[in-house]
Amino acid sequence: MTPYARRGVHGQTVQALAHRILGGEIPEGATLDLVALQGELDVSLTALRESLKVLAAKGMVDARQKRGTFVRARADWHLLDADVLRWQFEGGRTTEADRSLLRDLAEVRVIIEPAAVRLAAERRTDADLVALAAALDAMGQHDAGPAHAVEADLAFHRALLAATHNELLERMEMVIESGLAHRDRIVHSSPHSRDPVPAHRAVLDAVRDGDPSAAEAAMRALLDQAGRDLERIHGTDDTKGTGGT
Repeated sequence: MTPYARRGVHGQTVQALAHRILGGEIPEGATLDLVALQGELDVSLTALRESLKVLAAKGMVDARQKRGTFVRARADWHLLDADVLRWQFEGGRTTEADRSLLRDLAEVRVIIEPAAVRLAAERRTDADLVALAAALDAMGQHDAGPAHAVEADLAFHRALLAATHNELLERMEMVIESGLAHRDRIVHSSPHSRDPVPAHRAVLDAVRDGDPSAAEAAMRALLDQAGRDLERIHGTDDTKGTGGT
């Protein structure tokens, strides 16, 4: 699915509403006071209604006669939607919902990426290897700052999924990247983060060698290390056993 274009007042209104709902400020089941929201957000009623249509398409709100517009149950939200995931992690919030979703995404990655990298080792092309090597080189530019480190890591994992040459796995990047970017921002902003290059290089070497078993083992080691990095920074066992880089 195509991510929502975040432009202008409309985009800002959609994000503001999404953040309030995902952060629990507007709870599940709550009926929205559109007039009050219009004043708080300083937008026209038409703009507000158009923004709510975006959230309705993502299962977050609905409208009924005699009840008005209300927040649907979390079970109805399209949590695998790339925008919903991005909105959940934006703004530097660290709610229990954020931590829980991050754990869930990490578990999904442990299921998907070791299997995906086996396919990448069998199917990678020269162009795939060039993309992976370029991402790894960018990852090694340690003085470029946290934002650069995050994008380099995303590019590496994106290239790995592309190297599977499986269209559905390639689309998983929109799910994986949101949690990965959030995790990376935490880790790469910490002075205690470890060099990610060796673990990623081991994955690339195995993919280049066309060795599926070695590639899977290297990916599992990378995910285990990433989980330990996050545990060390948080000082908790919240992510133990779920991995994530």
